[in-house]
Amino acid sequence: MFYKVKEVQPLPAYHLLIRFVTGEYKQYHVAPLFEKWDIFKTLSSVKGLFEQVKVDAGGYGISWNDDIDLSCNELWENGTPIEPATADDLRTMQAAREEYAQSETVNHNGIN
Repeated sequence: MFYKVKEVQPLPAYHLLIRFVTGEYKQYHVAPLFEKWDIFKTLSSVKGLFEQVKVDAGGYGISWNDDIDLSCNELWENGTPIEPATADDLRTMQAAREEYAQSETVNHNGIN
């Protein structure tokens, strides 16, 4: 059985957020692959490459270029399940963002 990928999003520290066609989410950590297969080291050495991840045609995997890819089953079997955020979670995150944005103002009067 194939667990087709619907969407992929790069996250900090070489993690991926994967949404499958079933509606389930998983997080996949790519960094351990740097030691397993040399080609994956390119994702850390070429600036911006990791962020270019995309879903392959048909959802059978993801890829960064013609040489670096992962199958949908690899992502499903070795990804960590994530529970979707509830409406309350989203409201809490939005409130935290707003509070953070207000605290980020810088007083430039003392800067020469």
